[in-house]
Amino acid sequence: MRLKQAARKLFVERGYDATRPQDIAREAGLGHGTFYLHYPDKRACFLSFVEEARVELDDYIRGRRAPSQTLEQRIACTLEAIYDYSDRHPGVLRAAMTDEAMIDAEGVEVRPLLMLWGDEWAEFISGAARHGTACSSCDAQIIGQAIVGALHQTSREAQRAGRSRTELVENLTRFLTRALKPD
Repeated sequence: MRLKQAARKLFVERGYDATRPQDIAREAGLGHGTFYLHYPDKRACFLSFVEEARVELDDYIRGRRAPSQTLEQRIACTLEAIYDYSDRHPGVLRAAMTDEAMIDAEGVEVRPLLMLWGDEWAEFISGAARHGTACSSCDAQIIGQAIVGALHQTSREAQRAGRSRTELVENLTRFLTRALKPD
């Protein structure tokens, strides 16, 4: 547990490249060799951090959704939850979104976090299309990935431009609701 907490802290503060296994062990108050009893290498430790952040955010979002929400309410609720989580856990999502391809030394392909979230949006869109509340003529996988890209880019731009979270959520919700309107 201490290693996980130390790794999370350092990956958020320093990023993947500037964090070494010995730094994580030292931050946890453990010997350097202890790190390798839990993880074969820094990459495995980082991927564990990414997965933990993904599950934590998913649980956070699910805890704020209600089964009877309309498409528009569900989109707004999801966006609010993402931004609230990000505010409550500064730097975690930014660090977790480091593209695994950038850290891949062995050529083992890992699906990046943004792509996993795109898959989750695709599942949401497919379900809504089956219930007649979203467009069924679009490829949900393409649209899911597009939504994640749009969320990532607009969030960065809104922060840079000093836009309010309310303005961001309202505009993205309106845009996505209209774009996903049933055929």
